[in-house]
Amino acid sequence: MRNNAVHLFVFDTMADWEAAFAVAAINNPQFQQVPGRFRVVTVGLTREPITTMGGVRIQPDAALDEISPVESSMLILPGGEQWEFGCNAAAIETTRRFIANCVPVAAICAATLALARAGLLDNRYPHQQCAGISHQPGYRGGRWYRDALGRQRSR
Repeated sequence: MRNNAVHLFVFDTMADWEAAFAVAAINNPQFQQVPGRFRVVTVGLTREPITTMGGVRIQPDAALDEISPVESSMLILPGGEQWEFGCNAAAIETTRRFIANCVPVAAICAATLALARAGLLDNRYPHQQCAGISHQPGYRGGRWYRDALGRQRSR
């Protein structure tokens, strides 16, 4: 059985609101079949505090190099401008390890685009609400792309 940790990647200027509903549901026993089974663990590039786009200061519980896929139930990657500048390369490598170990990854907004550029969505059905993913350099998964309602993108 996997650990009960749901790892939330946090980084300077992350879009803090994007993971808010998931984090609230994970931490609220009324939304769980087995209350307390899962817990959110914040993970940064380092353990140094970060400041989100909304100005919230977060002290990560762990650094990326301290976590293991076998100790995780899920990895959540919120969006934010840092993905556009390649500043989260270490998170991409961590994501590769998690995917290789069949750990679910929930990428949101710009994080999804970064995974597409890294080739991590080439053989998957990403659920992205905008067609921007299909235009990312390095993305080779056009045949798998579905819009938010699950329809296949026309070619």
